[in-house]
Amino acid sequence: MNLSIVIPLLNEEDSLEELFSRIDKVCTTNDLSYEIWFVDDGSTDLSWSIIENMKVQHPQIHAIKFSRNYGKSQALHAAFERTNGDVVITMDADLQDFPEEIPELYNMVIHDNYDIVSGWKKKRFDNVMTKNIPSKLFNAAARKVSGVYLHDFNCGLKAYKRQVVKSVDVYGDMHRYIPVLAANAGFRRITEKEVQHQARPYGTSKFGTERFVRGFLDLITLWFVSRFGGRPMHFFGAVGTLMFIVGFLSALWLGISKLIDVARGIYGHLITNNPWFFIALTMMILGSLLFVAGFLGEMIIRTNREHKNYNIDEVI
Repeated sequence: MNLSIVIPLLNEEDSLEELFSRIDKVCTTNDLSYEIWFVDDGSTDLSWSIIENMKVQHPQIHAIKFSRNYGKSQALHAAFERTNGDVVITMDADLQDFPEEIPELYNMVIHDNYDIVSGWKKKRFDNVMTKNIPSKLFNAAARKVSGVYLHDFNCGLKAYKRQVVKSVDVYGDMHRYIPVLAANAGFRRITEKEVQHQARPYGTSKFGTERFVRGFLDLITLWFVSRFGGRPMHFFGAVGTLMFIVGFLSALWLGISKLIDVARGIYGHLITNNPWFFIALTMMILGSLLFVAGFLGEMIIRTNREHKNYNIDEVI
């Protein structure tokens, strides 16, 4: 199979039939065999009923229904496990992405041998203050921290080699950082393609400005995990050991000073009156705690971490 198209959705009843019609026309015209995986992330409208009706007439449609809203990363994770296409394309269900971009994205992966082709919405039709400007700041920070130079990490329209989606574990809110996760896994042929973008024709956006706050926090997490995720003792152990040594040497210096005063016949100077006593004690305690955290981290990463934190009601 040439293509697997993954479409997470939440309350998109007005756009689903038009979206499928356009995808089917594009793939048929370009002689591409395909399957579509819709993932209903807890919709409360008629989205699932519409998908069921389309499934009856079009066997290339498959769908997953979550018991409630879990988020885009979980939706992608569930679909990636089931895809069969040589190229996996993700896109949003709100018709802001153009299905007509699919053939060129497919060709860039197959013929130009890219691991990932990420869409770049250079001209956006979103609110400037609440989306465009925060998005530019977010993407600049993501490029700087991750070392992956894309203009639009948040673009839902992306194409992947099958090996990429089978190798990368998407969890939490990490869907926007799949290119970074892939690069850390050794998939380095990552590029971007300028894609068309239009204003949402139906419904309202499901993402607010808080997603940028979560995005920055996830970026910090990703930076740390990519460097120390496999060896937490290298970070926590090193910092903890350094703090403990500094605290221990400070306490030792206070003890020696006290002995020198006693040898000179000077009495009455209590060590506890010196603020360095409490600084040294605090540093030794914190150093010990950080060292233990590193040790526990080493034990945790040796267990099988399970990111499948979602419940599926139905698969068709």
